[in-house]
Amino acid sequence: MCNFNKQNDETKALIHLFMKKSAETIGGANFLLGLSEALRAHKPHPLITSKCEIKSDNATIKWNKVIFKDKLMALEEVLLIHKSSENPDFNVLDIINEQKKKRVINMVRALAPVDFIVKPKDPKNGGGFEFKIFETIDFEKNYVKINPLFMALFFCSADFTKRALKYEI
Repeated sequence: MCNFNKQNDETKALIHLFMKKSAETIGGANFLLGLSEALRAHKPHPLITSKCEIKSDNATIKWNKVIFKDKLMALEEVLLIHKSSENPDFNVLDIINEQKKKRVINMVRALAPVDFIVKPKDPKNGGGFEFKIFETIDFEKNYVKINPLFMALFFCSADFTKRALKYEI
């Protein structure tokens, strides 16, 4: 998922449009890249900060629920398995080991209500946007899909975001 060059053209176009639309709502690509850099610079991982907020020079991202380290570690474990995947629709629940699968289901249930709100510092730059960690959750069909914007902002490299924004359709 985090190697933009390995994605097919349809996936590249989809990620590009998603990132471009998000960037336009906070003032442009440089504002989104600045926020992305601020997230990467935050130590420890920005998701486990107790303030539930990260600020860059031009934008702020906030979320509504504290994320504990055990849930972050479970998420990272799943993402490591799929990080080099060329399929953007990978299923988080595609795990053979039942014990690990149960841990992942608990993590999904805990993180599903988390809402992220991104706003520019200056309201003249746009209204901002909102997103969740998971794009699709369907336990009946045993399918959970991670939001590509969440993945790009919190887990992929800055180069991934730059390539996605510069991609020509």
